[in-house]
Amino acid sequence: MSDPVPTPTGGERCHAVLTDTPYGPLTLVAEGEALAGLYMTDQRHRPPQESFGPPEDLESPPFAAAVQQLRAYFDGALTAFDLPLAPRGTPFQRRVWAALCDIPYGGTLSYGQLAARLGRPSAARAVGLANGKNPIGIIIPCHRVIGASGSLTGYGGGLDRKRRLLDFERGGAGEERGTEDPGGQQALFG
Repeated sequence: MSDPVPTPTGGERCHAVLTDTPYGPLTLVAEGEALAGLYMTDQRHRPPQESFGPPEDLESPPFAAAVQQLRAYFDGALTAFDLPLAPRGTPFQRRVWAALCDIPYGGTLSYGQLAARLGRPSAARAVGLANGKNPIGIIIPCHRVIGASGSLTGYGGGLDRKRRLLDFERGGAGEERGTEDPGGQQALFG
């Protein structure tokens, strides 16, 4: 079976900052034509700014499509992203990140449930560590993973943002917000 998440493209890296979001400024990082990062302010595991490459305009590819889809998501009109992604990570991390995209909009899984889905039921801690290093937050929905008891545990962007994202999606799930097929997120890596 081939790796479900592509390796980085090796193209030039550049970045742009989307400032007007409900969750604060988001730094988008592209590598070639693919999105390689989406970082919030004060995010744990945020790489140094100089690794993001030179600044680019938000309207230039590949940022324009990401910005359009993020705005539609924040407006409640989009529940599944369809963007070329190139997150940097180990093969195991990339498997975890791909599995995150199978968690439907408005839904959650525990770290143990996600580990079991990956065929590694005793690897909940490793899944949690991989989840925490997700370089493309929101689009690869690591905020949808919770503790076994249902508690909100760990989130690189902070627990307040995690709670707000989950509340937003739970309030937005259903016909009144124009949801799309959650399985469409698999297209991220296709």
